[in-house]
Amino acid sequence: MQAIVFDAPGPPSVLHLAQVPLPIPAEGEVLVRVHASGVNRPDIMQRKGLYPPPPGASPLLGLEIAGEVVATGPAARDIPFPAKGSLVCALTNGGGYADYCTVPAGQCLPWPTGFDAVKAAALPETFFTVWSNLFTTARLQPGERVLIHGGAGGIGTAAIQLARAFDAIPYATAGSKEKCQLCESLGATSINYNEEDFVAKLRDLTDGKGVNVILDILGGKYLDRNLRSLARHGRLILIALQSGAKAENVDISGILTKNLTIEGTTLRPRSAAYKAAIARDLLENVWPRLASGEIAPLIHATFPISEAAEAHTLMETGSHSGKIVLLHPASQ
Repeated sequence: MQAIVFDAPGPPSVLHLAQVPLPIPAEGEVLVRVHASGVNRPDIMQRKGLYPPPPGASPLLGLEIAGEVVATGPAARDIPFPAKGSLVCALTNGGGYADYCTVPAGQCLPWPTGFDAVKAAALPETFFTVWSNLFTTARLQPGERVLIHGGAGGIGTAAIQLARAFDAIPYATAGSKEKCQLCESLGATSINYNEEDFVAKLRDLTDGKGVNVILDILGGKYLDRNLRSLARHGRLILIALQSGAKAENVDISGILTKNLTIEGTTLRPRSAAYKAAIARDLLENVWPRLASGEIAPLIHATFPISEAAEAHTLMETGSHSGKIVLLHPASQ
């Protein structure tokens, strides 16, 4: 089969199509003919050599796909298999930038009613990440206030919509007037971080109370400001380090005086059982809202799989809003 590969870490130009062996589904796995695959920041980090795949995972890029089940491996106890011919979207452990990809059966979900391959491929990595962090880890409750950094990205746009759908109160940071307008259109109160201090703005917006939860993709230099923005018993959930891994001049006294919780999570190394549990939660709680149109993934751009380098270049500019999706030959 064909897949996007790179011979050494580097810029987007290192990506190219090559012939690689067809994967064989192991116990509890299905083989999916890929129609479309989502582009995510971990793909960028892996291409740069900064995010190696966990043991046993495919070395190929691609953490979310949509396609057709064409084969199954040996059955695993208590994990139902989607039938051959089923159209599924799936959170992969790697290997999505290819004609075919193996996936644990429990990480597969049906395409929501009315969805095509592009919209379905835009769901798994984003919605698994947001659900597991906002609702499983942070235990976001109706009426609570949540700050979402990077509100116009794939994670951010999904997080705003899910927070609103489950009666929380979302605030979002973004870096331009247009991106702030997008966040507002999805139901968040936006803060332009290039023009306003989000700590002071949140203080005004919440009458000095702060927010109950922060979903943070930035880390580094944002840590002190995040701590100052949290309400008593607030929870800071750190899921990426786009502003760096080190923080300086951080006042940690608020962790004690406000009884704060800081938790870092990564999804890719988690067990298949954990990811299957998230899939079941999504199927029950989110998929009906996708089918009804209450929630929808935002698609910024699509590229043929042969232009994966161009897709990576676009993501690295930070100019996109919503998801970037690769189209595979099977989608035509």
